[in-house]
Amino acid sequence: MGTITMTSTQDTKSSQKPNLSQKSGSKPILQLSGISKSFPGVKALDEVSLQLIPGQVTALVGENGAGKSTLVKVLTGIYQPDGGQILLEGEPVTFPTAHDASAAGVTAIHQETVLFDDLSVAENIFLGHAPRNRFGLIDKKQMTVDAIAMLARVGADIDPNTNLRELGIANKHLVAVARALSVDARIVVMDEPTAALSHKEINELYELVEKLKADGKAILFISHKFDEIFRIADNYTVFRDGRMVGEGAIADITQNELVTLMVGRSVDQIFPKRQPNIAEEVLQVVGYSHPTEFEDIGFTIRKGEILGFYGLVGAGRSEFMQSLFGITKPSKGVVKLDGDVAVIRSPADAIDLGIVYVPEDRGKQGTVIGLPIFQNVTLPSLHKTSSNGFLRMAEEFKLAREYTSRLDLRATSLDQDVGKLSGGNQQKVVIAKWLAIQPRVIILDEPTKGIDIGSKAAVHEFMSELAAQGLAIIMVSSEIPEILGMSDRVIIMREGRMVGEYENDDLSPETLVRIAADIGAAA
Repeated sequence: MGTITMTSTQDTKSSQKPNLSQKSGSKPILQLSGISKSFPGVKALDEVSLQLIPGQVTALVGENGAGKSTLVKVLTGIYQPDGGQILLEGEPVTFPTAHDASAAGVTAIHQETVLFDDLSVAENIFLGHAPRNRFGLIDKKQMTVDAIAMLARVGADIDPNTNLRELGIANKHLVAVARALSVDARIVVMDEPTAALSHKEINELYELVEKLKADGKAILFISHKFDEIFRIADNYTVFRDGRMVGEGAIADITQNELVTLMVGRSVDQIFPKRQPNIAEEVLQVVGYSHPTEFEDIGFTIRKGEILGFYGLVGAGRSEFMQSLFGITKPSKGVVKLDGDVAVIRSPADAIDLGIVYVPEDRGKQGTVIGLPIFQNVTLPSLHKTSSNGFLRMAEEFKLAREYTSRLDLRATSLDQDVGKLSGGNQQKVVIAKWLAIQPRVIILDEPTKGIDIGSKAAVHEFMSELAAQGLAIIMVSSEIPEILGMSDRVIIMREGRMVGEYENDDLSPETLVRIAADIGAAA
């Protein structure tokens, strides 16, 4: 049920490494050659290469921990390489600071925009290089005029005097691009720019990328989403374990070949859904409502079942899950466990009942940055690792090792600061933390958001294993292949209400989108 496989192929295009500049007829504006970077105990980059061409998009692809983020930090002057050479228009350059990289025309737009909420849009665009009057003071009138022009270039209808905190994520991204254009950036790095965007906003970003290409910008595009890569990229470069293992034109490679390059093995089944062994009902929700976020949510879930929740941005899925976990208080509604009414006034109540929640924002809500991995894992289970009020470190390590090893956590040691892990490995720590308390119901909110395809397969495999052991799993996901590939049943939400409930076999991607977006009659 719900199995999705990737098309396999026997050709060897992925082993070819064509000269991209010859193919395009344009010389690279930026070339990195033999770049290496080491940290204590790990070699993050091992003589990697990369070239960026004006008017083209190069996708940088690789699993979490492959070295992509380290390369971006080298490229933007945050890290200094241990070896190798950077050529800008054929001339050797160094970027001792982020300011030097920016002055050379290199700018980065990150998944979480690095802007200032308490400044206006115009102030964010021209921070550090604002126009000045003859007295050397910032010319606010001219800055507003210039900001309007920059926003128009990126198709953003935003008042430049608006405080940035009043904008949504999509408009903040547009402000970040406008800032890049204001410093005459020639090289634009986009690091997971669509992670928090709606479908409409993603399409608008694609249009913006086309404008940047038309302006002759060289774009480095980092994404875990293959549909984005194959839609938007002209070229690809693949990193694996800190090495560059392939590059070429995107038209000359298939998705399956790209996956094989990324993970070093064939990943034919990204959604390893096992035959379900669904048992008795464990959780029932009746008439759950909130004054502003959701209304009249009701469903049941059984042991061994994976229940998917799908909806577009603003559908109220995460808000409902947070209320079910006791983070926010509903205005009405009943929760029953094994037929008995359960009172959930706080997350502590939910945890005591065996209901746990893996949040979408793992960095702010799921982990304690600054604490090591083992302490993050054991935080909710201190009663298991303490005696007479004293923590037993050996027991903490034992518990953490058991669950992180089952999830194939990639870390130097369990002493490592969880904040130093890649996004995918942070997600594994959060899941391990809750599994250690042996819950009855686990809520996974966007469980594979922002993680690579190899880590996705590992999380999906573990989900199937947990379901086979009788755990009831509620999975919130915006990724249609994940919903269809892993769910036994799917509930569709729109504007805070349930608008459809289907057995997985009865669903198609078209039906899912039509109902979620309220587009005509479902096919």
